[in-house]
Amino acid sequence: MTSTTTRRTPSEAATHDDVDVLIIGAGISGIGMASHLRTHRPGTSFAILEARDEIGGTWSLFQYPGIRSDSDMPTFGYGFRPWTHRKSIADGHLILDYLRQTAAENDLTGHIRLGHRVIGADFSTATGRWTVTAQQSGSRKEARFTARFLFVGTGPYDHDAGFTPEFTGVEDFAGTVIHPQHWPEDFDYAGKRVVVIGSGATAVTLIPSMARTAGHVTMLQRSPGYVFSMPAEDVIARALRTLVGHRRAHELVRRKNIFVTRGLFKVCRRMPKLMRRLLIANVRRQLPKHYDVDTHFTPNYAPWDQRLCVVPNGDLFKAVSAGRASVVTDHIDRFTKTGIRLKSGQELAADVIVTATGLNMAVFGKIRLSIDKQQVHVPDTTAYKAMMLSGVPNFVFALGYTNLSWTLKVDLVCEHFCRLLDHMDTHGYTTVEPVLNDRAMDRLPYMDLTSGYVQRGIGMFPRRGTKGPWTVEMAYEKDIERLRDEPVDDNALRFTRTAAPAAPARSTSRPTGAR
Repeated sequence: MTSTTTRRTPSEAATHDDVDVLIIGAGISGIGMASHLRTHRPGTSFAILEARDEIGGTWSLFQYPGIRSDSDMPTFGYGFRPWTHRKSIADGHLILDYLRQTAAENDLTGHIRLGHRVIGADFSTATGRWTVTAQQSGSRKEARFTARFLFVGTGPYDHDAGFTPEFTGVEDFAGTVIHPQHWPEDFDYAGKRVVVIGSGATAVTLIPSMARTAGHVTMLQRSPGYVFSMPAEDVIARALRTLVGHRRAHELVRRKNIFVTRGLFKVCRRMPKLMRRLLIANVRRQLPKHYDVDTHFTPNYAPWDQRLCVVPNGDLFKAVSAGRASVVTDHIDRFTKTGIRLKSGQELAADVIVTATGLNMAVFGKIRLSIDKQQVHVPDTTAYKAMMLSGVPNFVFALGYTNLSWTLKVDLVCEHFCRLLDHMDTHGYTTVEPVLNDRAMDRLPYMDLTSGYVQRGIGMFPRRGTKGPWTVEMAYEKDIERLRDEPVDDNALRFTRTAAPAAPARSTSRPTGAR
């Protein structure tokens, strides 16, 4: 009999090149998946391949001033590990510490291979296993791994380079030009004139932080976005921790925050005109009486056509009100020796220009996927339950929500994957593959945001269907139903079985969490 799960001790799993689950990426998704396996599948061997030389993903890569979460941490943190810091909107280094502590508490360190950038993964239908090739950092050496399942937790962004438009005359500028994704270590901007190009989440994070020591910071935007102020600390969460302890408070605060955030999103979509007025009125209250809100903070699109930018304690508005920062809404004509000339004829003097112009998207970490040496063209596939791909066996990925905390979706995907493994072990299945039989079903882009970075890159991603398990739900309550509550088995899944059924899984317990 061939067992579907090779039972190894953790020490063996950490050193062996053949595992049950190979996790790509040691960021919030990869660490989450490994933690779920340790808890709910203690006999399952796994390894984590990370391209960079430390764990943390986004939170170790980005080092620009003020980097922080744009979601509340009780929901951005894991359901299985309470967020205990007083800040609900947290600084990047606090999030990185949280991830490191999670990895340490779950004994993941020995399972992580740093400096291993995965470049290709081929599934063999004959053996039912993936062969993965990774480039080792600092050398041309390649390492090979084999695994029964591949879990990709690399996120949607290209970690190699951010997006910068072609600016005329950039070579003429005598100062420093920086993209936030490549922030120089110990860069000193004290007393300098700074222009930040952009109006998204990165820009509204950078500006109040830099404004504390810079001579002046100008946010230069082509058009405004919605900016929403919320408290950096949650007084209800603080009170509950005192009354009922961290664990119980964590569950209650997650439920509260999910309810509030989902409620805000639904109201924005159902009553966009009303919410538009309320959001803009909230901005007016935080700026000087005669400030030109119509020009600088009134978007030309409905709320949640693009993500709302969160500013903790209204820090951006405070910097503008104090005169340490300003907003200019115009188009760039060209860079000059001393700054930027605008289409209106105005020139912005600058010593430093920060191009907070967005990110590039990259599907599955730019890994070349193939089946029996035949390359998988990802846009030809359709996402199954937003966690697997049609026609690709034993492959699971995690892409979080665009309108809610990323990790809420990651937790549900990890839970469902553990249940899937339990089901396969119980019935002796070796492979599982989503099969799309309805070829007439409409297929749409994976995400429907109008943001520039999405429009530039979404064509590389799998498509989503319009019904059944082929939809991509940006709705936590719907994913709770299908990923946590519904049976794993589905008519859209094709399982293959070994000659004899495998031994039952060691643990079939299901995790609890906020609904």
